[in-house]
Amino acid sequence: MAGPTTEQGKGDGEAPDPMEQIMALMAPGAPFEMGTEEVLGEEMQVFVQRLGSLRDLLASSTRYGDVDYAVFHDGSRRIPLSFADNVRRVASVAAGLSDRGISPGDRVAILAANRPEWLLTFWATVSLGAVVVACNGWWTRDEIEHALTRTRPSLLVADRRRLDRLAGADPGMPVVVMEDEFDALANFAPDVELPDVAIDEDQPALMQFTSGTTGRPKAAVLSHRSLVGFVQIVTFLGAAQAAQVGASTSGAARPRLAVFPMFHISGLQSASITPMATGAGNVWPMGRFDPATVIRLTAEERIYAWNGTATHIFRLLESPEIDDLDVSLVETVAIGGSATTTELVRATEERFPHLVNTFTSGYGSTEAGGMVSHASNEMLRANADSIGMAMPTVSLKVVDENEDEVPEGESGAICVRSPLTMIGYWEDPEATAEALLEGRWLKTGDYGRLDGGQLFLSSRLRDLILRGGENVYPAEVEARLEMHPAVVECAVDGVEHRTLGQEVKAYVLLRPDTDLDLEEVRAFCGETLASYKLPDHLEVLTEPLPRNASGKVVKAVLRGEVPQTFVE
Repeated sequence: MAGPTTEQGKGDGEAPDPMEQIMALMAPGAPFEMGTEEVLGEEMQVFVQRLGSLRDLLASSTRYGDVDYAVFHDGSRRIPLSFADNVRRVASVAAGLSDRGISPGDRVAILAANRPEWLLTFWATVSLGAVVVACNGWWTRDEIEHALTRTRPSLLVADRRRLDRLAGADPGMPVVVMEDEFDALANFAPDVELPDVAIDEDQPALMQFTSGTTGRPKAAVLSHRSLVGFVQIVTFLGAAQAAQVGASTSGAARPRLAVFPMFHISGLQSASITPMATGAGNVWPMGRFDPATVIRLTAEERIYAWNGTATHIFRLLESPEIDDLDVSLVETVAIGGSATTTELVRATEERFPHLVNTFTSGYGSTEAGGMVSHASNEMLRANADSIGMAMPTVSLKVVDENEDEVPEGESGAICVRSPLTMIGYWEDPEATAEALLEGRWLKTGDYGRLDGGQLFLSSRLRDLILRGGENVYPAEVEARLEMHPAVVECAVDGVEHRTLGQEVKAYVLLRPDTDLDLEEVRAFCGETLASYKLPDHLEVLTEPLPRNASGKVVKAVLRGEVPQTFVE
């Protein structure tokens, strides 16, 4: 994710040294004091003062009382949910789930658009010591069935639109339809307290799906420790940034814009969990993203922060309605799920001159628990490819193809170790062993170098396509294309796009006397793949795919970056 550091105005008088203030935040007895403890069998840095579970974090949010935790707008209604109301409703839903047999360790799948029921189900499930299976709301029937079969939830909580994708098929577990049955859970026990079952901080709390580079989605299992640690790192970063600019942290917090799906890191960890520690709520426009609606809500709700993919932000900046917005309301613009391009920074600073030279950049992944490193604006101005310094409790190293650490300044595979790192992939020991090296070092799949403590990104794994904030893995699209009767062989790659970041391009070699156009390709792939994975471009080849000596397709040749040097 990336975003500016500007938050509030500077205080009166001479500002103290920023680095001294940041170090003070981590001093013994301070809120972000660090120590060393064993985590899943390995010694690593941890925050000494921390909450032991998501339920503890939820319970602590009652101090914000009637402040809005989440405000949903469905086009005709404003649906507020205060911090206090959230805790009360979560306790009732948890009691209702327990009455339905949900107990610690059970899995509860959530399959829905962003809505209050999503949040209440999440908090109720983790408060019971059960595990949330966060299903991608964009999945097709095939993808939904695969995820449910793989994770075997004890209960599915879903909205009607996504259940309709199953075409009436039995999902294989009891179902709560949000529109029809959820009120009964929310009102099951209005005066009940939160559950008191024991929760260990290293037990699973959440499964978030990530395809890695092998196509089919894998469920990364994250612990209570990971999710609480994410919140602590985010709050540390906010405190550190405030110290650097001499900002005041007093006063009531205004809300942030929330447009990411709740099954994403940006929608769940950032927008849904972190407010429990900060007291800053979010405004959630429901339904299809509409720039005019967001701009109107920015004024009505006094939203101070815009968050979204590059696509969201471009659409907001180019909307005619922005001419009527008091731009001083927007104190920060944060981009997540896709790269922050020079053009996007330029367009943002042109519309919001008070944000010039404030953009920062962050780096993370689902498997890494969402937060790895952060680069200040000064770092980015000095080196555009910097992704900053490791966050507190996070260790970094760069290794070669033999998994041996390389000297500083040399490029290699980026590895991360921290309490935030996933426990592993659900019931996939082979994939887990491939991702987690000895000592619980996570191979991120990205390449770069460490220099003077800063991490520099050389290249993201070339197979990964970032389309409008969504990860598209060519192997999955290629596997579907190869099933088409006209296709002999194929390859899928990303092509640059101004607002989406990248689009999907398919290269196909056809059987003799056959034909294939883009419309047919999209229709065929759309039978089993989500819409964002469908090819946007098609190139029909007249010769076999260029391959190297080991038989791997050389996509640089397809892109025209290098000539084919191998004999077919």
